[in-house]
Amino acid sequence: MVILSKPAIEQFSYIRNKQAAAALFPPLIPIVDLSKPDSKHQIIKACEEFGFFKVINHGVPMELISRLESEATEFFSLPLCEKEKTGQPKPYGYGNKRIGSNGDVGWVEYLLLTTNQDPNLATENPESFRVALNKYMAAVKKMACEILEMVADGLNIQPRNALSKLMMDEQSDSVFRLNHYPPCLDVLQSLNGNVIGFGEHTDPQIISVLRSNNTSGLQISLRDGSWISVPPDQYSFFINVGDSLQVMTNGRFKSVKHRVMANSVKSRLSMIYFCGPPLSEKIAPLPCLMKGDQQSLYKEFTWFEYKRSAYTSRLADNRLMHFEKIAAS
Repeated sequence: MVILSKPAIEQFSYIRNKQAAAALFPPLIPIVDLSKPDSKHQIIKACEEFGFFKVINHGVPMELISRLESEATEFFSLPLCEKEKTGQPKPYGYGNKRIGSNGDVGWVEYLLLTTNQDPNLATENPESFRVALNKYMAAVKKMACEILEMVADGLNIQPRNALSKLMMDEQSDSVFRLNHYPPCLDVLQSLNGNVIGFGEHTDPQIISVLRSNNTSGLQISLRDGSWISVPPDQYSFFINVGDSLQVMTNGRFKSVKHRVMANSVKSRLSMIYFCGPPLSEKIAPLPCLMKGDQQSLYKEFTWFEYKRSAYTSRLADNRLMHFEKIAAS
């Protein structure tokens, strides 16, 4: 487990308890059963209303999930000097507290990996870790493609692999992230409220597929700006709509703003597969979704251009603002 010195807590952001309070009667997180014939309609509704949903009966074997969780837990329990042998996150590697290169910090340590090549892993048995990673990522990629094809079916997009083929492309720029949030005893002692584990942001990719252990901390922002906590479920996955899918649907889907709060007692481990297109892929509203004389809300851009802009911004910045079309007065 990473040990953070006590003075370091002063660097971190806080959310005062009264500001973080959820709605009195928060809405239920949408649950989509992928085995049901009407799941595509549930997915569309959830993407329109929340930009977020939970999936059950997802087809990813628990054996693969448990094995990767075990390998990741073993990695994060290593001494800091051993974990740092994996390399600094430039952009891929091991990171501790610092998120990106623009000043964002969080009560978190992480591994950020590309899905296209075997990572350098500083463990006693790196091959075992690689096998667990590759099997897990293959299963999650398959599920994510199925979800994107259900989205295409629900929106009447032809061909139905119009979205999933971006993930299946050999040049797909998908990435995988393992986040470890150690217990933060300062949460109990702090008068300021809750400590930020990972600050509020949207994901820039098409969708992201999240799985975590049974520790709470994840929160999402609703359309009215209020925040609600997402009950953890170690047997299910959570899907975030990303900025790219928001653009492709011309704003019909909204990328969900989310954050993670540090837990005072238990560590939290999350695994996120970020489904990205090839760097050269042009991102723009899909013509088949434009009705009548409906105008595009966004300028066309390549994934490389948007990724470069996103990763030179602060976490909480509105990255899409620079790619919005200005309405004529």
